[in-house]
Amino acid sequence: MVYLNGDFMPLEQARIPVLDRGFMFGDGVYEVIPAYSRRPFRLSEHLDRLRASLNATGIANPHADAHWSALFQRVIDENAWEDQSLYLQVTRGVAPRDHRFPANTAPTVFIMSSELNGPPAAVRERGAAAITQADFRWMRCDIKSVSLLGNCLLRQAAADADCMETILHRDGFLTEASASNVFVVSDGVVASPPKSNLMLPGITYDVVLEILQANGIRHQVRAVAEAELRTADEIWLTSSTKEVLAVTLLDGRPVGAGRPGPVYARVYALYQAFKENVMRAPAHA
Repeated sequence: MVYLNGDFMPLEQARIPVLDRGFMFGDGVYEVIPAYSRRPFRLSEHLDRLRASLNATGIANPHADAHWSALFQRVIDENAWEDQSLYLQVTRGVAPRDHRFPANTAPTVFIMSSELNGPPAAVRERGAAAITQADFRWMRCDIKSVSLLGNCLLRQAAADADCMETILHRDGFLTEASASNVFVVSDGVVASPPKSNLMLPGITYDVVLEILQANGIRHQVRAVAEAELRTADEIWLTSSTKEVLAVTLLDGRPVGAGRPGPVYARVYALYQAFKENVMRAPAHA
């Protein structure tokens, strides 16, 4: 069961006009929100990021936060899974094909859900494989845009190499991965690039930084040289669906000892505890 422009319907009945600017130009933004035990996780932070993407693209926000929350909960309630991955897309709407923004066009709003499945247990246990490539995408990666062809090409490069991710570097420095933020660990110190226009401001990225700070784990938010990836003791990927995942093979070479490291093990356990505490807390009205 999905939501499209005011109506709830089975997914196979959802239709949009071919002149929707999301279809014509990729002119829209999206969010992916995990829901655990049928409760959205870090919803206010996801709505803040949605608002930032809408503002950056000049698309009117069609709903107040309370209405978004009600829509999400209805979609969750209409689907069978206890843990879900909510996908929200807002495009500029339907208009004659023209690169200029149309005036007075109602945004297209679409919400669907799928079962939330993290990485397989075997991958979680042994760690993931990744490759590296130059980051050739545009300069506004901080916008969660549906224009994801660059990310798709990079993710496909990983798939062709039988890897989970492509980790990206630009001008000699780490940016992010095709669908993840990236952390590195050297000599027990965790480092990750600061937020900028060259990376998506990840919700899980923020949670990991909060965990590191709250538990006295040494960490730095700073520019991370590409060369540091090659010598890191540990590399992690973070995202709403991966949560925190160790990379143990990079460009065909072992990372550190070639297995998930001790800092990762501690942070992953702390992340699970953090998540459970948040989801046990009383829901806000």
